[in-house]
Amino acid sequence: MQLAVLVPGGSGQLGRDLVSSASPETEVVAPSSAELDLTQTGDVVRAVSELAERAAKSGASPVVINAAAYTAVDAAETDEARAFAVNVDGPRVLAAACTSRRVPLIHVSTDYVFPGDATQPYEVDDALGPHSAYGRTKAAGEDAVRGSGASAWIVRTSWVYGKTGSNFVKTIARLESERAELSVVDDQIGSPTWSADLAGGLLELARAIATGHAPASNVLHCTGGGETSWYHFAQAIFEELGADPGRIKPCTTAEFPRPAPRPAYSVLSNASWQAAGLPPLRNWREALHAYFTG
Repeated sequence: MQLAVLVPGGSGQLGRDLVSSASPETEVVAPSSAELDLTQTGDVVRAVSELAERAAKSGASPVVINAAAYTAVDAAETDEARAFAVNVDGPRVLAAACTSRRVPLIHVSTDYVFPGDATQPYEVDDALGPHSAYGRTKAAGEDAVRGSGASAWIVRTSWVYGKTGSNFVKTIARLESERAELSVVDDQIGSPTWSADLAGGLLELARAIATGHAPASNVLHCTGGGETSWYHFAQAIFEELGADPGRIKPCTTAEFPRPAPRPAYSVLSNASWQAAGLPPLRNWREALHAYFTG
C-alpha cells in the first residue's frame, strides 16, 4: 500500500524521524512550522488539498500526521494565548481541511492532559484534568479534533526524546561533561519514548487506516514500554555514556520548582494500542541503548 503523508511540524524531532522512518513506498512531505503555520487557514487548506491531489494522481492513500505543537511547557504559563493558537486553533483548522478533502488525520497529544495523580497507568477513557497551560491547550486541541467531524485518531505519548531538538536525554548528556554532580527529581514517574520508535508506530497506524484496518477507538496511547523516574532515566543515560551514575543525586519536585506543574505520575497504558493490533514499542531501556548505539 502506497502512502502519501503530510507531516506539519516536520522539522521537530518527531517530524524528522517520521521522514527517516518511512518506507520506500511512502512519500512524506514534512514542512517545518515556519513553512506551514497551522494558524494560517489558507496555507493549511492548500497543503491538505495538494496532498489529496498528489495521492489521487499516484494512487496512494493520503494521511496527515500532525507533529506540530507548542511544547515549551514552562513558557506556556505566560504565553498561553500563543500555545492555544498552535495547540487548539491549528489542529481545528487542520482537521476541518482534512474533513473537507476526506483525508484521515493522526493527531499527536500528550500525557499532560491528565492530572498526574494516578497510581496505575492511564487508560484512554480516563478523565482528563490538566494542571498546566500546556496540558490545557493540548486537551482543548483534542476536543477540537474530535468535534471537527474528521476521520481522526488522537495518539497520546509521553517523555519524547530524539536525536534532534531539545530534550531530556540531550540535556543530561551535555551536563555529564559540564558538572561533577547532578540533582534530578525522583518523584515524577513516566514512560520515556524515543521519537524514532514513536514515528514507526505512527506510520504503522497510518498503514492500518489506509488498508481498512483502522482502530475502532479514536484515542490511543503509544509510549515506550515500562516506567521510570527522571532520576533513574538520567542514571541510565550516564550508564550509556560510560559515566558513573552515582554522580546523579535524587531530589524532590519541591526542591526543583518550575513555572509549570509537572505530573507526578503520567504513565499511559498501551492497552488500546495493542488492542488495535498495532505492535507495541520496545521497553524504554532497550530503546535508550539503541539510541546511543544505533
